[in-house]
Amino acid sequence: MFKNKTLLITGGTGSFGNAVLSHFLESDIKEIRIFSRDEKKQEDMRIKYKNDKLKFYIGDVRDFDSINSAMRNVDFVFSASALKQVPSCEFFPIEAVKTNIIGTDNTLKSAIMQGVKKVIVLSTDKAVYPINAMGMSKGLMEKVAIAKSRTTEETLICCTRYGNVMASRGSVIPLFCQQIKNGLPITITDPEMTRFMMSLDDAVNLVMYAFEHGEQGDIFVQKSPASTIGLLANVIKNIFNAKNEIKIIGTRHGEKKHETLATLEEIMRSQDLGHYYKIPVDNRDLNYQKYFTEGTESIKEKGDYSSDNTYRLNERELEELLLKLSYIKDAMNNGEENR
Repeated sequence: MFKNKTLLITGGTGSFGNAVLSHFLESDIKEIRIFSRDEKKQEDMRIKYKNDKLKFYIGDVRDFDSINSAMRNVDFVFSASALKQVPSCEFFPIEAVKTNIIGTDNTLKSAIMQGVKKVIVLSTDKAVYPINAMGMSKGLMEKVAIAKSRTTEETLICCTRYGNVMASRGSVIPLFCQQIKNGLPITITDPEMTRFMMSLDDAVNLVMYAFEHGEQGDIFVQKSPASTIGLLANVIKNIFNAKNEIKIIGTRHGEKKHETLATLEEIMRSQDLGHYYKIPVDNRDLNYQKYFTEGTESIKEKGDYSSDNTYRLNERELEELLLKLSYIKDAMNNGEENR
């Protein structure tokens, strides 16, 4: 389905963009455009991959003209540009608004204007019941995407929503590994805090599933296991046979104890696809007098889908999951080489 097609990845120099390339560069896709504002990361990718299918575009989704220029003759878009660090967005919330909301609006507006066939917008569990600026901006980003989906038949727009991507840039696993390597205390916020556990491959597979099966305005959620942060720190410590102390520093700005991937109301109207939930768009218009409500199953029989009530990994399962990560394998190999 990607044969001789052009794919644009906004925010393509990030962890997700790099993971996508490992799936696509050897395929029969014609061109992959990496759109971002970081020329150094683009140069690193250019040197690393040395592939003529890769084209690099310097620009910012906040600037409509720059994204619109990169959008010409594009068939598909993965919209991954985002400010995603919770504490920094707490201190600079308007920057999260500019990138996550206005930037996504610019991307979708351009995609519709340029006749792009499909756009997959990447979201996060923090968009659900948001208590921080990053989550609030991502929640509104989803609303923008769904609203835009109602305005076009030519461009299919849908969203994916997932939890913590293990070992992604700026996440806690690389932090723990660096602290172990440097002989520092392993700092955790709250040992009972829970987070969904997904690999980068899981994130790419979710986007691909949405690409293949999505309908206008859908949100796709992957069912994922969870772990406490305390267990995660201890398992990583054991993997590296480390002696570092574990230090509790308290929650950071804007952090939740548990994350939610789908609300009760979304679960009530979702389709359970086995490995995924599909949350279809609410296609009612504003003429509410046209509609009436019929009784369905009791809302009390269902609940939110959260990191507190999903399947909880035990120590062995979490260790097996971590040992599959390329980041952990590389860190272990580097440790052996340095001995």
